[in-house]
Formats: sequence, structure tokens, C-alpha cells
Amino acid sequence: MDCLVAEPRAEGFAQRVPQSRRVAIAAAVASAVLIVDQVTKTWAQSDLADGRLNDVFGPLHFRLVHNSGSAFGIGDGLGPLIAVVAVVATIGLLWYSRRIASSPCLVALGTITGGALGNFVDRAFRNEPGFLSGAVVDFIDLTWWPVFNIADMAITVGGVAFVLLASRTAS
Repeated sequence: MDCLVAEPRAEGFAQRVPQSRRVAIAAAVASAVLIVDQVTKTWAQSDLADGRLNDVFGPLHFRLVHNSGSAFGIGDGLGPLIAVVAVVATIGLLWYSRRIASSPCLVALGTITGGALGNFVDRAFRNEPGFLSGAVVDFIDLTWWPVFNIADMAITVGGVAFVLLASRTAS
């Protein structure tokens, strides 16, 4: 399978996707991730607004946090710049999806795109007045890791999957 060229070799579970459907597949996956992300963030803002740590099980807790920076709260106040980068990255990922003929690679790319859009929507429309001045809603707290959300998980899992899938052909 090859995530890096237009016409991958047919190997394993990889299915060649016609060019006319490539962007649609990535966009459908991105849309699903975006919807799940936004629904869970809306829930978190309404049910976790009291600021308490809500135990789920083991080290997993839910706690509402608003992050105006980048990953792990680094770059506090750089939200507008991060939002612009997210939009450019999203457009680039969807454009790049035209060149990928592997279903698993398109799903990974769509997952990354959906996560980037989920955090962009927060920065654009949540919490603070003014376009791009909002903060990302985080609520999944493992106590030993910075608080995160579904979009963050999608970006991470999609990125790791894409790298692993792309490296399969490089070896």
C-alpha cells in the first residue's frame, strides 16, 4: 500500500479507490470526526461546567478545560495563528487526498482533517467574542497527560496510522 503516490500497488487489504471518489471518502471521514468531536464538546460544556473532576474509571476522568494555545497549552494566546494554520493544513490534506488511491490511507487522512477542523471550529466560534479568538474545549483527563479532546485523538491516531501505512511501502 502506498500513501505517497497516486497509483499504489495492490497489496493486502488496500483497495484502489477511483480518483472521482478519493476526496469524497476523506471528506466523509472528516465530517464524521467533526460531528463526534463537536457533539462531545457541546456535552462537555454543558455537563462539566462546574469545573469538577468527574471520575469515569481508573485514570480516566472528565474535566472541562479551555485551551487558547496549541497542544498541551503551549503558546497561550496564539489561537488565531493556529486556526489559520489549521485551515491551510485542512485544505492541503484534502487536496493531497486526490493523489491517494488507498482506502486505509484516505481514512487516516480524513481522520486528521476532521480533527483539525474540530479544533478550528472551537477557535472560530466558541467561548470568546470575535472570529478566531475562541479556545479549544478539552475534557478528557488521564491525570498523567494533558487534558485533550476527540479532535486531538483523531489527529494523533490518524497521523500515526498514516505514517505506519506510508512506511509499509517504504520498506
